[in-house]
Amino acid sequence: MSKQAFSVFSPVELTSAVVFASPHSGSDYDSAFLQTSVLDAQQIRSSEDAFVDQLFAEVPKFGAPLLTATKPRAYLDLNRAVEELDPALIEGVARRGQNPRVASGLGVIPRVVANGRAIYRGKLQQQEAQRRIQQYWHPYHTELQGLMRQAQGRFGHSILIDCHSMPHEAVAALPNRGAALPEVVLGDRFGSSAGAEVMDQVEEAFVRAGLRVARNAPFAGAYITRTYGRPSRGQHAIQVEIDRGLYMNEAEIRPSADFAAFRELLGQVVRVISGIKLGQDEMPLAAE
Repeated sequence: MSKQAFSVFSPVELTSAVVFASPHSGSDYDSAFLQTSVLDAQQIRSSEDAFVDQLFAEVPKFGAPLLTATKPRAYLDLNRAVEELDPALIEGVARRGQNPRVASGLGVIPRVVANGRAIYRGKLQQQEAQRRIQQYWHPYHTELQGLMRQAQGRFGHSILIDCHSMPHEAVAALPNRGAALPEVVLGDRFGSSAGAEVMDQVEEAFVRAGLRVARNAPFAGAYITRTYGRPSRGQHAIQVEIDRGLYMNEAEIRPSADFAAFRELLGQVVRVISGIKLGQDEMPLAAE
């Protein structure tokens, strides 16, 4: 089992205030984990943002860092708070005031993958849940916080692009009233996690590349955008969801024939986003 919680791909020279991160593309499915699951090696990958880390691999060329997770989402969800423990899965967790994510099995230690398929035969010990959190969740977020502080210290502000993928069926189910369906959904929690100037420039980068973009529906952002997006402090966070049908065969979880071309297209988007300049640089905050 790998004990490495993340990988960081750094630019030769930091020239951008943008940090790119992919918390759900981890693919280290060790044998011990797979043996605890009722799912096979293919089924358990259905909630993974497969290949998203590869799509954004050229980020460092444009002066920005790329942070990627090691462990898969089915093992530990880095886009959830550590308190989001599921009493239906983890022994000793009190049943009280569950939010809808936890109740549906999508807590920090997920109980299900896509389409509500159960991962485990029974419950997990709370000690195991806490081990995963300590070994993988905390190091990832410590690193992400450090990258954001580095950007803000250098440029007076920081911008997090939290990179995800969405099942094509999630887009296809949207009411379109005859309009073309979005290929990219940008989430800023309805304006609370990023300034309008930042959101507009990120959207424009995707639109210029010929991609159809929607905001906040059906995905507005979760723990990461809520936690790292504080526009009043010069800290902006935007979640990016990309239709998997653009670059992969979802049923077989493999890149499609369009993968290389789409990765090149995203490279153009990354170049523009990495070059975002805010109208007036915010000065770094004094230590609190």
